[in-house]
Amino acid sequence: MISSTWIQHFAAFSLLVLFAGFSSPARQQEAQQRAGQQVDELRGAPAEPDDAAEVRAQIAVVEKLLPNFVDRGATLYFLAAAKQHLGESREAFDLLKECMALDEGFDPSGGPEFAGLRGEHSFTELVERARQHFPAVAMARLALATEEKDLVPEGLAWDPKRELFYLSSLHRKKIVQITPDSHTSDFVPPQQDPLLPVLGIRLDPNDGTIWANAFQDAGASAGTTQLLHIDTQGKVLARFSPPDKAHHGFNDLVVLKSGEVFTTDSLGNAVFRFDAPARKFTTLQFHRPLFYPNGIALAGDEHTIYVADALGVIKYDLANSSSTDVAPGPHATLAGVDGLYWHRGSLVAIQNGIGTPRVAAFKLSPDGARVARVTILEYRTTLTALPTTGAIRGSDFYFISNSQIDNLNGDKILDPTRLEPVRIAVVHLP
Repeated sequence: MISSTWIQHFAAFSLLVLFAGFSSPARQQEAQQRAGQQVDELRGAPAEPDDAAEVRAQIAVVEKLLPNFVDRGATLYFLAAAKQHLGESREAFDLLKECMALDEGFDPSGGPEFAGLRGEHSFTELVERARQHFPAVAMARLALATEEKDLVPEGLAWDPKRELFYLSSLHRKKIVQITPDSHTSDFVPPQQDPLLPVLGIRLDPNDGTIWANAFQDAGASAGTTQLLHIDTQGKVLARFSPPDKAHHGFNDLVVLKSGEVFTTDSLGNAVFRFDAPARKFTTLQFHRPLFYPNGIALAGDEHTIYVADALGVIKYDLANSSSTDVAPGPHATLAGVDGLYWHRGSLVAIQNGIGTPRVAAFKLSPDGARVARVTILEYRTTLTALPTTGAIRGSDFYFISNSQIDNLNGDKILDPTRLEPVRIAVVHLP
């Protein structure tokens, strides 16, 4: 698998990348500096980022996928962002223009990857066209809010037995519990043996215990990750890490009735199957390379998992270990999904890697291999500022609507005056 560095800026779809996908402010500032370098190149001052060789290797892989890939727009957007990162702005714009002509829902004005093009009139025209074809949608409402402002949350889960939500904190490195009336308290408080920043959270369907991912991408422990098992009282029962010394970043996960856990590894560009009794991680094999795998969903029959990466969503058959890209259909894209969830034959997705974030439901065909209908649930509203993940409660989807990840640099809040209560929005699912 090709590793992913520059895509941590492009795939701001968790705005995490590399800190669990976190595109930290330090990395965003670096991206902005590179955008400035790209403008300088147009003026005759060439500049090449340190990761140029790695990015060009990724470009070569995606260019080979391009002719037959199920979502041409996604590959074009990926390539455009890569070219822009390298400072090749003219090629980037040509690729972006071709992508935008497909009308799949990309809006490059809402992310950092094309900051160097924003002053161009032709870029503005592309954005205006996208907004005409995909207008704002406001279907969600505010449901919950936290008193603590500096949590910088990432994972959300609903516990139907206890009737409360679990919310993970990147900054405070803990998990809080929230009642439906917004009463918040620590569920897993800061530990004597500190947790790494906590990301995805899922309940074990067998006993109600909690599984969570934690990942550090700063300092000497960069690339360190753990899968946590937590009891119903908030006690950490065990911490599991991959056996090798490579850099890994567990992001989101699902738990089967069999007890198996499947987790995405955003830093390692992989998906692991974890056998708890054997304490063993096994890497899944896919039909194509993964580019920053993030969201993961389990189909209702537990025969299939869906894995999201920068280019789209992959359907993986657990029985025969086969995989295929889910076809989004014309004028639609499954690219850049952060949180991904299964609901009655649909995939509910928070898409952060398409420029301007949106929440959408994708009704699948009976075989689960293609999208039959797309319903945009929330898009380009003041309620959603850096949404990340969510949780389904009945027929409602609750999601973190203001993660504030852009105000976090490692363990430091950049501007405490910008902090707000964490908002959790809710929207009824079709």
